[in-house]
Amino acid sequence: MIGKLTGRVDYKAADHVLLDVGGVGYTVHCSERTLAALPGAGQAAALYTELLVREDLLQLFGFLTPYDREWHRLLTTVQGVGAKASMSILGTLGAEGVARAIAIGDWGAVKAAPGVGPKLAQRVVNELKDKAPGIMALGGTLGQAAGTVPDPLIEPDRPIVAPASKPAAPSSGAAQADALSALSNLGYAPSEAARAVAEAAGNDPGAEAPALIRAALRLLAPKE
Repeated sequence: MIGKLTGRVDYKAADHVLLDVGGVGYTVHCSERTLAALPGAGQAAALYTELLVREDLLQLFGFLTPYDREWHRLLTTVQGVGAKASMSILGTLGAEGVARAIAIGDWGAVKAAPGVGPKLAQRVVNELKDKAPGIMALGGTLGQAAGTVPDPLIEPDRPIVAPASKPAAPSSGAAQADALSALSNLGYAPSEAARAVAEAAGNDPGAEAPALIRAALRLLAPKE
């Protein structure tokens, strides 16, 4: 299975990029968000990939980080969510936005993705609300895997950085994962901990783990 491609951008189209890897061109389908973050033609790029295999079709889908790819895999486990719908949802919300929407039950945010109706959006939230905490907890470790990598195909000492549309806020990935872990250690159920952390991160996108934990605990405190 092809898990990652590193090479030069040949060209970008409306829904895919042609990536030249050692003289071999790979067509990789990407969301609008991912395509916008990729560099221009002739420049170095790296994408984490997922291979879709059907009887009459082979398609590669590309993601900026392993975290994005894990969310794609989870989304496509929902009945009615194929690769196209998943890419639409991720392209609209981003992985962090999807995690927050599912954790707090905001199916309206999922419905904002082109081609996703209200019934499907509700199904995504309902079916993934108990699975989302596991992926959210992986955010920190998966993010560490998406750093600078050697570029043996172009210049041996020149790194390729998996591109990002914008720098991740401190509460993305590692901070949320740490907050989830702390709340789990305190005995909170994964689903309620994920909901509180997601809401806290949405209220303060720049918060680090300690601030997220305090805010989440306030949200989890019994209401008088």
